[in-house]
Amino acid sequence: MDASTGDDLVSMANAVLQPGFVGKEPPPWVRRRLAEGLGGVVLFARNVVDRDQVAELTAALRAERPDVIVAIDEEAGDVTRIDAHNGSPWPGSLALGAIDDVALTREVACHIGRDLASVGITFDYAPDADVNSDPNNPVIGSRAFGAEPERVARHTAAWITGLQEAGVAACAKHFPGHGNTSVDSHLDVPIIKAGRAELDATELVPFRAAIDAGVRAVMSAHLRVPALDPELPATLSRRIMTELLRDELGFQGLIVTDGIEMRAISDRFGLAHATVLALAAGADAICVGGDHADEDTANLLRDAVVAAVRSGELPESRLADAAARVARLAAWSAAASHVPVDPKAAALGLSAARRALRITAPDATFPLTGPAYVIEFQPELNFAIAPETPWGLIAPLAELVPDTLGIRLSSGEGLSDALESSLGRPLVLVVRDPHRYAWITDALRASLAVRPDAIVVEMGVPAAPRGDLHIATFGATAASGRAVAELLAGR
Repeated sequence: MDASTGDDLVSMANAVLQPGFVGKEPPPWVRRRLAEGLGGVVLFARNVVDRDQVAELTAALRAERPDVIVAIDEEAGDVTRIDAHNGSPWPGSLALGAIDDVALTREVACHIGRDLASVGITFDYAPDADVNSDPNNPVIGSRAFGAEPERVARHTAAWITGLQEAGVAACAKHFPGHGNTSVDSHLDVPIIKAGRAELDATELVPFRAAIDAGVRAVMSAHLRVPALDPELPATLSRRIMTELLRDELGFQGLIVTDGIEMRAISDRFGLAHATVLALAAGADAICVGGDHADEDTANLLRDAVVAAVRSGELPESRLADAAARVARLAAWSAAASHVPVDPKAAALGLSAARRALRITAPDATFPLTGPAYVIEFQPELNFAIAPETPWGLIAPLAELVPDTLGIRLSSGEGLSDALESSLGRPLVLVVRDPHRYAWITDALRASLAVRPDAIVVEMGVPAAPRGDLHIATFGATAASGRAVAELLAGR
């Protein structure tokens, strides 16, 4: 072991942690830890009221440590934290990929970066660089730019460029690729069965583009890729984190883990041991949030890292390298120049959402002939989406067409009554990923059998169009809902 003092080890162990916390202002334990060298924190929807409050929160953090990294998971699509209570004013990645205008993607990301920087956020866990090649993927879906590697690659690079132009560090995720799986790593360990040649032709294409674009960080995935490492998940694999990402692909920025508390990792290895293994494999920062956003967890991880160095399990030089990479990202953020928020940005978001709409309407006419009845089918949302994030069409359509009515169903129960209530009105059926949920597919079929004139609005990953009028939005953001509502209202 190297000859650092105990205080040095504790400081380095603190530096590599990026914990979440509960509350709208920094709790006392976070303030103390910042003074002891805590390198960063991550904000969740639970920490957000509005932008003024977030700005006050980040200022309070910087009063304790001026160069603290303040991270957030802001994809600005279905996965939003800063707009979790109102819905994102931006179309998500899948919508931008469908438009396929890289200049637009770059501009959108730049505006998002300006917005984050204006409230003191320096590090964004975005963009999603996964190729959503499995249509049954439960956790990526509309978070990806698409299912074609080259399309995902060019928009990943454009997003990174735009965000970092605004002075916010981007983070390409989830390395080496989470798109070709039907398992959610929040719950279990996905396995990517592709061979190395297929990985090179698919999963790794966007990450190479991200590195070429100068991405400041890459987030690891909690999944197994036997072609790369037959035993360990990527986050804990030196073969993947160091030999592939660092040595072969040449990435020299910050490697941050996905939430170390996610069950794909914590169920088998435990929080403390997984943290040590991730650092030893090549990770530089440990993200921890979810239900473990407390001082006891932060203490557990810090102490585990210190003990691992003292026992020789984790080389001190590896910890020092990780802490130095955290410091370099913090220094880049501190030196970055920021441009004020553009008041016209919201109009750009809505304009982009309109451009993303894909309409299949062989026999349909616009606008609605009167106030509609809307049935929204609520699937199980993936864990990356804040549960309070609004979505759907009832609210935005009612704003434009008074007397609009509707209901949200989470199962087929109640469908008959809803269809009866719709009689005499135009009917709008709103779905997300019906191909993944048999009950939604059945409900759609039953609804169209009764009301073949119904309009179907798909707000997830679009499948085969259904009905005489099918509208695909490629995401369920507030901007997407507004764009459809305007279309139906004849605006």
